Amino acid sequence: MKRALIAATAYFLALFTLGFALGTIRTIFITPIFGELAATVVEVPFMLVAAFLGCRWSTRHWQIPRSGAVRWPMVLWFLALLFVVETLLGVMLLGRTATDQWATLTTSAGLLGLSAQIAAALFPLIIGPRDRAGIRIARSALPSHGSSPGNFAPRRKASVTTVRF
Repeated sequence: MKRALIAATAYFLALFTLGFALGTIRTIFITPIFGELAATVVEVPFMLVAAFLGCRWSTRHWQIPRSGAVRWPMVLWFLALLFVVETLLGVMLLGRTATDQWATLTTSAGLLGLSAQIAAALFPLIIGPRDRAGIRIARSALPSHGSSPGNFAPRRKASVTTVRF
């Protein structure tokens, strides 16, 4: 559990740092020209790709098992960090009240950003361990040792393995 919370913290910090940088660029350069919603639409795909890569890295690096009992605390810790840090950032850096900060989530751009943040928080539940250049397949689809090609021995429990090409 401790490793999962450390992995979630590292994942959050990496993603929040990138989001802060992209958000600054979005606010200063893109929003004045195209508007808040269009600027957010441009930013979200970059953030989701970064979230996918960051989540995959942190779960690999700290060797987090795929168990929901371990991954759900990662999700909840990520969301807790996100909401606390975003609220504090809005209050301290932008001079907003906490209510004003949360009210920004009710706009179209705010809802889009919130949806992307929730998706990023849920990534630990769907991203599993994978080798580079490997494909995850069910072990039950592989022939057992000593069987002829095309003659698959039944297995009691399907598990996942990686096949390298």
